[in-house]
Amino acid sequence: MASAPNPGPSAATAVLASVAALGIWRLLAVAAPHLAALALMYKTESDFGSRLSFVLAWGILNFFWITLLRRPALSGALSLTLVVVLVLLSRLKHDVVQMTVNFIDLMMIDRDTVAFLFTIFPNLRWSVIGAGLVTLPLMYALWWLDPFRIRRLPAFACKLACLAALVGYSVSHPDEAWRGYYDDGYLSKFFRSGVTAVSDFVQYGFMESAGATSERLNMPLVDACHPAGRRPNIIMIHDESSFDIRAAQGIKVPPGYGGHFKSYDGKERTFLAESNGGPSWFTEYNVLAGLSSRSFGRFAYFVTRLASGRVERGLPLALRRCGYDTMSLYPAFGAFMSARSFQLTTGIERFYDAKDLGARDVEPDSFFYDKALQLMGERPPNKPLFTFIYLGANHFPWETRFRPDLMPNWRAPGNTPAIDEYLRRQAMSAEQYKTFVAGLKKTFPGEPFLIVRYGDHQPEFAPQILEPGLDEGGIGKKLDAYDPRLYATYYAIDAVNFEPVKSKAVMDTIDGAYLPLVIQEAAGIPLEPSFAEQKEIMLRCNGVFYGCNGGTEARRLNRLLIDAGMIHGL
Repeated sequence: MASAPNPGPSAATAVLASVAALGIWRLLAVAAPHLAALALMYKTESDFGSRLSFVLAWGILNFFWITLLRRPALSGALSLTLVVVLVLLSRLKHDVVQMTVNFIDLMMIDRDTVAFLFTIFPNLRWSVIGAGLVTLPLMYALWWLDPFRIRRLPAFACKLACLAALVGYSVSHPDEAWRGYYDDGYLSKFFRSGVTAVSDFVQYGFMESAGATSERLNMPLVDACHPAGRRPNIIMIHDESSFDIRAAQGIKVPPGYGGHFKSYDGKERTFLAESNGGPSWFTEYNVLAGLSSRSFGRFAYFVTRLASGRVERGLPLALRRCGYDTMSLYPAFGAFMSARSFQLTTGIERFYDAKDLGARDVEPDSFFYDKALQLMGERPPNKPLFTFIYLGANHFPWETRFRPDLMPNWRAPGNTPAIDEYLRRQAMSAEQYKTFVAGLKKTFPGEPFLIVRYGDHQPEFAPQILEPGLDEGGIGKKLDAYDPRLYATYYAIDAVNFEPVKSKAVMDTIDGAYLPLVIQEAAGIPLEPSFAEQKEIMLRCNGVFYGCNGGTEARRLNRLLIDAGMIHGL
């Protein structure tokens, strides 16, 4: 009898044989990046929408590399490397400025940014070189181990499908801007912000402005500035993170608290900043350019970098037209957010950053006041001077005691440690400011000075004590709506050997963009045409700028400045 035919190996056996032939290490090389990405997703993404965006973004990255290389193991490893770098950079950025990386960061990369990172993190250069030396051999090994080859056309089609799905989801479920302050969702927020950023850029460019208009600004004449009376030296002081904490209920303050917020006439005035808790450069743009960072929409975070070389209008330029010298003392590196380049664009002639001044880490206010007195003494005789003093001692964190050798007799009022440290630093600022004014009187007897101080934004903990009943989401929505309660600080006018000029522009409450106008009016400086136009807006809108008529007035002024050649390339 004939033997039964051999049925051959089963399908399962064939698969196992194929797996064995490929080798477990080669299969792990393909699977490991995807498993690591899955774990990272569950670690960093908090809800269904963000996880769906993560999966689609991961698909875009993988199929992009597969389209180029055809090797899924190497493509997965490259994708994972990019995601890990993004997570690390996001956490670093959040530690520094309380926001995570978004797509606009990629759009804004320039030499200043790279130089700044390598300056404040001197070991970063070697870390990058070391990572490259480790990564390149690993990538070569994956190239050799990868047993699969995928056709380029199907990979490209899958990439487009993932991209279309992500765009569709991002448009139908836009990510709220306030989520950028959360230390999570790094990959999903990065890719979703790319959709909104590209959409906004296509719609209005970097800066909002009205359409074409027949109105025109007259260009200021070089010899048209003739102040009535003696021109005072002008000092503008950036009071870091300072506001009247009595706006919050239940906060204990030391005796005499509040005097620092009063002007020469005894009034307390309100300054409405356009940032909360961190980005001082928003207010830097307001008080130097005299314009609104909100006109930049989602690009506002990079306002000074965008305005650098493009917004040639501002308080220093207006004062130079009236014969002033201009200088600025800056407490950080000049490359930070292109501060040096931006301030030079607005008319600052001499810019001194932390390196120029010899600052070591964070310095007390007295350091910058003493440097200012020294530099003021070097100015040409009989020529007025505008000095911008940018302070930083009251910057977060407040969990650590700053310069415990200063104010050794300080007694905490009995709040949380962070709030008590904040109040201590405010007391230091007030005391050192008084010493500075005394130094002006002693060093420059008889010379006139107009001094204007302002709080650049509230401290990062302010929303929690101002709105204790709201969670982070509720506070974020109020911040997005520009609730004045969360943006109000102070501005104060002082004078030495000078009587500030009375003006309707010196209002009890102003938006930050009007401060240059207030300073010129109080100093008795004739307004050049763009500031004269802005004064009309200020009086019509009762101190409100961007928020007046839904942004119409701000967009109209932007258009007038564009047509006059003061703004270009935006």
